Amino acid sequence: MLDGLHPVKTDSLKEVCIRRFEGLILSGGFKAGEKLPPERELAKRLGVSRPVIHEALVDIAAKGLVTITPRKGSKVNDFRREGSVSLLISLLEYHDGKLDAKLLDGLLNMRLLVEIENARLAARNRTNAQLEEFALLLHQEAAADRSDIKQITALDFEFHLILAIATDNLLYPLLLNSFKPVYTNLSGQFFQDSAVIDIVFDFHKKIAAAVTGKDEQGAADLMHQMLVHGEERLRKIIAK
Repeated sequence: MLDGLHPVKTDSLKEVCIRRFEGLILSGGFKAGEKLPPERELAKRLGVSRPVIHEALVDIAAKGLVTITPRKGSKVNDFRREGSVSLLISLLEYHDGKLDAKLLDGLLNMRLLVEIENARLAARNRTNAQLEEFALLLHQEAAADRSDIKQITALDFEFHLILAIATDNLLYPLLLNSFKPVYTNLSGQFFQDSAVIDIVFDFHKKIAAAVTGKDEQGAADLMHQMLVHGEERLRKIIAK
């Protein structure tokens, strides 16, 4: 009778403070170049301990939002100059999962550059083990429940990850994994239109075939076609 009762999960005080600081900086409440109040004062204002404030500031410093100087305090950075990839997740959360037009353009343009090159290099460098991974994944895609958007999104991400690993460039899969929350957020919206699922999965089969045949240009061209098709559909979905 009590099986459904589980501990209530709440965000830690540190996470709450991180989001509060990120919101103030991203909204312009704290300006670039502005010095933050001392940690002791911030702790008093937010009603938490000083160590919690310090840990939160260290977190946002790692994302490039502030610079912490011992005995001098914390200064707000221009995140366009100092921000790291991890800041993208904060931007997405700040906008409640929605990206503004300029950030969306930047992500889609960067994806074109990286993913087309991934396809080309994967066709050149793939191993037999990776071809087996593609074959298994394509089988899973064919059998997947089209109404299970979470599974469809996960399979789509896995296809691109295997492709990135097959490039034999260690940075490409790490870069893709860094974007995973943003990537899956957008593709989750994209796959709400069930008509696109089979189209995308068909592209996956064709790209995998080109990679298998070591057809570098064919793999790159197919990736370009798939991304352009996806961008057009995604923009229509977001515009609604």
